[in-house]
Amino acid sequence: MALTQTVGIIGGTGQLGSAIATALHESGCLAPEQLWISNRSGAPAGFEPWPQVTFTNNNQALADACDVIVLSVPPALLSSARIAAADKLVISVMAGVSLHQLSSLCGSARVVRAMSSPAARERLAYSPWCASSDLAPTDQETVAALLSACGLSDRVADETQIEIFTALTGPVPGFAAFFADAMVQYATANGVDAKTALRAVKQLFLASGRILSEDTITPAERVTEMVDYAGTTAAGLIKMQELDLPRLIAEGLDASTARVRTIADDT
Repeated sequence: MALTQTVGIIGGTGQLGSAIATALHESGCLAPEQLWISNRSGAPAGFEPWPQVTFTNNNQALADACDVIVLSVPPALLSSARIAAADKLVISVMAGVSLHQLSSLCGSARVVRAMSSPAARERLAYSPWCASSDLAPTDQETVAALLSACGLSDRVADETQIEIFTALTGPVPGFAAFFADAMVQYATANGVDAKTALRAVKQLFLASGRILSEDTITPAERVTEMVDYAGTTAAGLIKMQELDLPRLIAEGLDASTARVRTIADDT
């Protein structure tokens, strides 16, 4: 869906902000002349091929000029995103910043809390969002279009779920990389050349991600299928189940979610 509004991204040359900006442009959601980006220098770092994009180092100038404002700065720099934006639609992808904090930060009641990831650059992010129940239908359509340009998106029930997804899907490819590294280490410990092991495991995760994304069955059903097949993979899966690996993973995700709930308090 192509948007007609002007969109500004505060922090738009950071890792996440630039990924969202790229997705908005390359998906056809926005024309370059509809996009404003603010950063500390006001320089078009990384966006030189798109001279129609407006750059500024003045966040308030961006807020005054744009219909929709995306806040994409690290939580530690939260105060730098303070703007006067009454009656503007404000979407935050800042980890741990609540809807109440957003309203206080920008003076608008039209605030949305979302989460995305740098995978947006490849249009592969998962970007859930939530807002107050009285968000106008037109605003809801704008948010859905903007975040869907980054990959998949859903409106979720409340901020607690945004916190869970911040921990679960925000750190692309952190958790997958951790598991992949464990597999590389296993291969090299058993005599496989390090470059070969890395090449093999990367290809495994590429293939697995594609298969899972297109699967007509759930991951749980896929595991059951492999266990029932009673082959070599089944032996490994059964051992991991005996070791209660799902519980350990849940404890790790609990730690990430707990950090989401306090990270904005550090500012």
